[in-house]
Amino acid sequence: MMSKLTRRRFTTYVTQSIAGLSAAGGLSAVGVHQSTRAQGASRSALQRLGVGCIGLRYQGSVIAHKAAMYGDIVAVCDVDKHVRDPVKAAFGSTPRDYEEYHALLADKNVDVVTIGTPDHWHTQMVLDACRAKKDVYCEKPLTLTVDEGKLLRDCVRQTSRVVQVGSWQRSDQRFRQAVEMVRQGRLGRLQRVDVVLGKNAVGGPFSTRSVPRDFNWDLWLGQAPPVPYLAERTHYTFRWWHDYSGGQMTDWGAHHIDIAQWAIDSLPIQITAQAKYPETRDSYDVPIDFSADYKFANGVDMSVRDTGRNGILFTGDKGRIFVNRGSLSGAPVEELASHPLPRDDWQVYDQDNLERPERAGKLEAIINHMGNFFDCIDSRKQPISDVESQHRSVSTCHLGNISMRLGRQLRWQPESEQFQDDKEANALLSRDQRRGFEVG
Repeated sequence: MMSKLTRRRFTTYVTQSIAGLSAAGGLSAVGVHQSTRAQGASRSALQRLGVGCIGLRYQGSVIAHKAAMYGDIVAVCDVDKHVRDPVKAAFGSTPRDYEEYHALLADKNVDVVTIGTPDHWHTQMVLDACRAKKDVYCEKPLTLTVDEGKLLRDCVRQTSRVVQVGSWQRSDQRFRQAVEMVRQGRLGRLQRVDVVLGKNAVGGPFSTRSVPRDFNWDLWLGQAPPVPYLAERTHYTFRWWHDYSGGQMTDWGAHHIDIAQWAIDSLPIQITAQAKYPETRDSYDVPIDFSADYKFANGVDMSVRDTGRNGILFTGDKGRIFVNRGSLSGAPVEELASHPLPRDDWQVYDQDNLERPERAGKLEAIINHMGNFFDCIDSRKQPISDVESQHRSVSTCHLGNISMRLGRQLRWQPESEQFQDDKEANALLSRDQRRGFEVG
């Protein structure tokens, strides 16, 4: 549905969303106003931070809208003027607008940055934002490669910045409770996890065309190889191209595999994956069909499939539960009525604001996810989706994609973050980068 989002519908969505906040007292005529306590804001009117938003198409506008509940949107940035202008207009005349993100990072009014760009830009933008002394909310998946995650981890440690990754299912009541139930033994000893992500898109061949006048194609490409402009490489459909993303494995996988690994509380040591790839040029090049099986260091097995009911099935020796964006079910869930799991007993969060109401569903959960980010800006504690956990989660996704590309089983050493005695596989932990756009 998002791939068919027209400019008019996009503008209407942002405008109506912000109008709704204004009607509720969340925005003033000059920008934004103090959120109500029921929305979970903890900052006073004098403490509100300036937020700069980089990457503004659908998800970028969603997180900008949610950030406006906790801070003032003072700057916006996108390489596509037709995306940038409607978002700027929706926030009034206050925000400055930029095409190049370094200019936004140099803006002294910007304290906090949201990043909603395609995946291949995430790492460099987070690195630069941290070095510019900004706290960062970055969309998932955190990285394009495993080695990028190592760079980010070191940079965040060195700069002491707060970085929240947009794996918002961690702030969704259903997923959060599922993880707590597993971690507190409500299923007995966890034995296996089955994850269904859905199929990758299939399409092409696509025709080259002239680059739109108000779209900076060269800057959009960044580290990726220079290729003729295809509209289908950009915006929502970038995720179906290996140059910029990893298909469903890093799209839905950055959500579901993250939740699965959070519950498993271990790291993979063996990956066996297979895939069928398209053969047509100028077409989406992620797998047509794929599957991956993992063995974790603590003995838990995990399967990842592209067909079946989207969601996560946890199986223990005393029961099983299923969770997705619409439900949490299973006998252990039913037993919560007589044997509750109080929220203040939950253990999987470093910092939890118990005054914030429980929420479920994407747009609701992001309110809490963004709120946790701003809470941690205050406390300087690790947020729910911190860099280390998200580097490890998306690394598991990358490992599956690498095993698919090589077509064989791989053995992973989580301590050294290298494949065991496998130069060919280790070479795929990073990628060649276009001159002038090297990540680091």
